Amino acid sequence: MQDLTGKVAVVTGAAEGIGKAIARRAAAEGMKLVLADIDARALGALADEFAAAGVEALAVRTDVADADQVDALADTAFGHYGAVHLLVNNAGVALAKSVWETTPRDWDWVMGVNFYGVTNGLRAFVPRMLERGEAGHIVNTASIAGLLSMPALAAYNASKFAVVTVSEGLHHDLSLRGAPIGVSVLCPSWVKTRIVEAERNRAGEHTGLAGMSPQSRKVGHAVFQAVQAGIAPESVADAVFEAVRAGRFYILTHPDSRVGVKIRMEDIVNDRRPTALTF
Repeated sequence: MQDLTGKVAVVTGAAEGIGKAIARRAAAEGMKLVLADIDARALGALADEFAAAGVEALAVRTDVADADQVDALADTAFGHYGAVHLLVNNAGVALAKSVWETTPRDWDWVMGVNFYGVTNGLRAFVPRMLERGEAGHIVNTASIAGLLSMPALAAYNASKFAVVTVSEGLHHDLSLRGAPIGVSVLCPSWVKTRIVEAERNRAGEHTGLAGMSPQSRKVGHAVFQAVQAGIAPESVADAVFEAVRAGRFYILTHPDSRVGVKIRMEDIVNDRRPTALTF
C-alpha cells in the first residue's frame, strides 16, 4: 500500500503505547480511524484528541479476547466506512512468571489478549477485506519474544511465538489466493510503554510479587528497567508504516535483535542447547 490518504485503519490496543503511536501516525497519513481498546476512559481521551484535530475517528471499547466484541468492532468499521484497508492487531499484555508458576487463569488472560486477540481480528476482518477485493495490509503485533525465548516469560513467549507463526501462515494463505493484502508481523524489542503495568486492566486474579520466585522477580525487575530505557513508541510506528509501504513482512525495531535470532537459528541447525539470553 502506497497512498494511504482517505483509507480506513483499524487499530486495537489503540489507547496506549505502540497502538496510540500507530493511530496518530495513521491520522497524520490522512487515514480514517477505528480505534479499539479495553480502557474506555483512555480510548475516549484519544478520540477527543482526534476530534479536536478534525480527524475522522470512531472509538469502540473492545475486549479483543472476546470474539463477539471483535465481531461487533468489525461490524462497526465496515458499517460506518464500508471498507477496511489497514488492520493492526496490536492489543497485548505481559506477565513475568516461569512456566510452573503460571496459573490456568494467567494462561487464559495472556493467550486470550495476545493470541486470540489476533485470531479474532483475522477471522472477523479478513473475509470482508477479501470480499471487497481492495488493496490492504494487516499488521499483527508480536514481539522479539516471538522469535527468542526469554526466561520467566512462559505465557508471553508462547503467545508471541503463536502470533508470528499465524502471521506467516496468513501470508501464505493470502498469497495462495492472489489476494491484494499484505501482511507484516511486528517484533519490537524494548519500547517505552506501560506494558509492565498490563494487569491494571485485568479482571480477577493478579500477580503478587510476594508469591513469585526470586528468579521471576529478578526478571520482572529487569524487564521493567529495559522497558523504561526503551525506544519511543513513535519510532515503532514509523517502522510499521515503512513496512506497510514497502510490503515488508518482518518488522524488527532493534538491529541487535537480528543477532539473537541468528544465534537461535544456529542453535537449532547445529543441534545445540538454547543459548541463554540476557536483558
